[in-house]
Amino acid sequence: MKKLILLFSLIFIISCSNVPVTGRNQLMLVEESDIIISSEKQYQDFLKENPPLNNKDSRLIKEVGKNISLAVEQYFKGISQEDFLKGYEWKFNLVDGKDINAWCMPGGRVAFYTGILPITKDELGIAVVMGHEVAHAVARHGSERLSYQIAVQTGANLLNYGLLNVEGPVFNDLALQAYGIGTNLGILSYSRKHELEADRLGIIFMAMAGYDPREAIKFWKKMAEFSESDENEFLSTHPSNERRIEDIERYLPEAMMYYNK
Repeated sequence: MKKLILLFSLIFIISCSNVPVTGRNQLMLVEESDIIISSEKQYQDFLKENPPLNNKDSRLIKEVGKNISLAVEQYFKGISQEDFLKGYEWKFNLVDGKDINAWCMPGGRVAFYTGILPITKDELGIAVVMGHEVAHAVARHGSERLSYQIAVQTGANLLNYGLLNVEGPVFNDLALQAYGIGTNLGILSYSRKHELEADRLGIIFMAMAGYDPREAIKFWKKMAEFSESDENEFLSTHPSNERRIEDIERYLPEAMMYYNK
């Protein structure tokens, strides 16, 4: 048992990195460069099935995306870490889809769905969403989540192979049960942590791009009106709208420092 704990502790220390802005430690068991290469193919496959639109809305999304990506590059240049964005090739596309959704793959590949446009309304609303989604990529949440899943699978395999059998079969059964419950809730909590972190980074990036970060509060209030789910936050992969609004209000002074420059 002690050897197993020591092994995982050593892996964590060796594979630990920090999120920009927040400084939070994160587990990294995969190379970001490999994830970026993989995401390019996935992005192209997605666009083949969902042809990008070419209209007024799509041009606005490209414009906002360019502004925020330049702000991100400016941020890393300011802290002399331009290499952090190595391999990034920013792409911004609007696709036809009723889902209220947008995402950014590792490496800066972004997709907006037309279903989110009734909520974003205008350039400022798009900037809120764009900043948030770009923040997910910049914070390397995709690589971190994959690393976490790898660690989970590795731990499950070790338990299944009975490497903890020194404590007896009863202990193994309890460990497997506890591990399963802990893993399920842990993954959900992990996602909420990422969402709130992306909110914080997102309003900073949009502020650096010249967009008023206070618009984020208005956007999430509108999102709350569209939300039809009464699911308990503890069992949800996303924080409640009320929770994220509270957090955004708490981090607004930090973002306003960049907006007022």
